[in-house]
Amino acid sequence: MSLKPKLEALIYAAEEPVTLDQMASLVKDDLLALKSTQAAASADTEPSSADAHTDGVTSAGEVSAAAAEAISADVSAPIAVSKEKKAREKEKSERVELRALLRPVLDELVAEYAQENHGIEIRQVAGGYRMSTKPEHHDVVRAFSKSLKPPVRLSLPALETLAVIAYKQPVTLPEISEIRGVDAAGVIGTLLERKLITTAGRKAVVGRPMLYKTSKDFLLRFGLKDLNELPSLEEFEKLAAGELQEDLLSADAAVADATGVPDESQVDGGVEQMAEDRAEAPQTVTEPTVSSDSRHTAIDDQVADEIASESSGG
Repeated sequence: MSLKPKLEALIYAAEEPVTLDQMASLVKDDLLALKSTQAAASADTEPSSADAHTDGVTSAGEVSAAAAEAISADVSAPIAVSKEKKAREKEKSERVELRALLRPVLDELVAEYAQENHGIEIRQVAGGYRMSTKPEHHDVVRAFSKSLKPPVRLSLPALETLAVIAYKQPVTLPEISEIRGVDAAGVIGTLLERKLITTAGRKAVVGRPMLYKTSKDFLLRFGLKDLNELPSLEEFEKLAAGELQEDLLSADAAVADATGVPDESQVDGGVEQMAEDRAEAPQTVTEPTVSSDSRHTAIDDQVADEIASESSGG
């Protein structure tokens, strides 16, 4: 990629106006390559000293060497300059040189965007450069911005429900609630209002519950061509396993740094205490379980009543 497209991409992607120094530091290698190219081109076109001067005129190199000898002879004592000051001066001179190389390319890019065939322009704002629409297109841009839909903001339960529908579709409300472990009826209504999901008929089981699937707006909002572009569940499992292992390793390292390695007496005491606690604990613990069928009995009954009323009315 040449230098000009890189500058164009930087100005376009920056949220804040990007300064000349920022652009110069980001495309430093390209500017140095441009400098080498310019130096080589000037060396090829520059005439030789024999053709340009007579025999009685000294060359520029000889004049520079003579001037350097004269200056060094006049200086009585060396000037003590710290390394830090030299580094700052070198860095400053480098920035000046990079800006001098960058400015003609940037001016050329600004001139290109100023032409009539471009709807946007590059402007200097707050000490930097940024892209903006041209003033003559203000009305049409304003009308377009008013027609845009507001951004969709979803809660964590809504995102969880939407993920279940995306990967298990078509899926019923009892199946969604079974996977999440909570009733998802209210969240389904929110997703339907946002048009992220739609109905997909009824499942051929007792009660004929409604089936749900993702909509076209879901693909638009998440920038997907189709559902095949969704990450696979295996990728999520590997990612979760890797993050869990990293968290465990970092936690172990933090504990080891804070408390040190325990000695043998502490380890033995801990093992004995764990054995005593295990002996005192009951062998079996019965926890109350809630059947998935009982959680959705009311919903299924309601659906059955609605179907019966529709049939009687027909």
